[in-house]
Amino acid sequence: MKIKEVVSYLESIAPLAYQESYDNAGLLTGNKDAVIKGVLITIDVTGEVIDEAIQKKLNLIITHHPLIFNSIKKLTGANHQERTLIKAIKNDIAIYAGHTNFDSITGGVNSKICEKIGLKNCSILSPLSNELKKLVVFVPSDHAQKVRDAIFKAGAGHIGNYDMCSFNLEGNGTFRAGEGANPFVGNIGRMHTEKETRVEVIFPKALQGNIISAMTCVHPYEEVAYDIYPLDNRYNKVGMGMAGTLEKEEDAATFLKRIKKIFNAGVVRYTAFHKKSVKKIAVCGGSGGFLLKEAISSKADVFITSDFKYHQFFDADNKIIVADIGHFESEQFTREIFYDLLIKKFNTFAVCFSEVNTNPINYL
Repeated sequence: MKIKEVVSYLESIAPLAYQESYDNAGLLTGNKDAVIKGVLITIDVTGEVIDEAIQKKLNLIITHHPLIFNSIKKLTGANHQERTLIKAIKNDIAIYAGHTNFDSITGGVNSKICEKIGLKNCSILSPLSNELKKLVVFVPSDHAQKVRDAIFKAGAGHIGNYDMCSFNLEGNGTFRAGEGANPFVGNIGRMHTEKETRVEVIFPKALQGNIISAMTCVHPYEEVAYDIYPLDNRYNKVGMGMAGTLEKEEDAATFLKRIKKIFNAGVVRYTAFHKKSVKKIAVCGGSGGFLLKEAISSKADVFITSDFKYHQFFDADNKIIVADIGHFESEQFTREIFYDLLIKKFNTFAVCFSEVNTNPINYL
């Protein structure tokens, strides 16, 4: 099993197209064609994590936080980042980061937080826009089902909790094959009329290449007639933050104590209780201050996130309880996402959790 096969799989789950503009997810170091000896999963990559990989003879590290965020002009070992990179490269250890692309997907970082809390009926807090497209393809009616099956399998036709969604319209297509053509039906030099089905499906633009390839592979025509349209619809399966509901209302103070225990938080910084009990909860792993307005608009009672600045707490304005549980604490269970994905898909190499605590913050 080669590193590129794992990379391809992870990016089929969380395409790099879903990462934020400032981010640097993906394969950061290493030869993608190298054979995997084993995988070490961590939240951050430090020198101690590299040492652990060396000791355990694992040559791929999968991390949530990228070791490289900004451009590096020199690699001299002047700081912890450079020293860690040098050690990884010297020991042929590849580093892959799944960061905001895994924050953005349903089933990713925020889904895991919701799962740990016990939230139901969860939805994306701030869905992405301009991420959907529509494919319209014209196909001989006898072959329409085969084409539909192929594009559905490639990821098209999902609307909310429904899949295999398409619109189909019967009609007549005309064409005349020119010299050098190899027509599926009809004769060269003569106009031909064929009963065709117009098939329309919605798809995420990140999957466009796979969907077009799947369509053309099974379409019988030598030249496939199709159109692709950009859509303004929000893509409710991808975006930042999530919100869901507790099975039963909980006392606000009791709920925050439960959160502190679940996430092993050294401290929970929170705003005043504007209500005694809570039911709807919004979450965002990592720095989620930018989603406060969306959390309030969702009618959530509590917003669980991290890295709130002093003045941002005032913006809660007695409309929501903000609970800052710490950056590492909010994202620590991301390791379980990577682990579960890998062990379900691959069985030819070991997958281990790092034993190094990479949280740089300590509490008294």
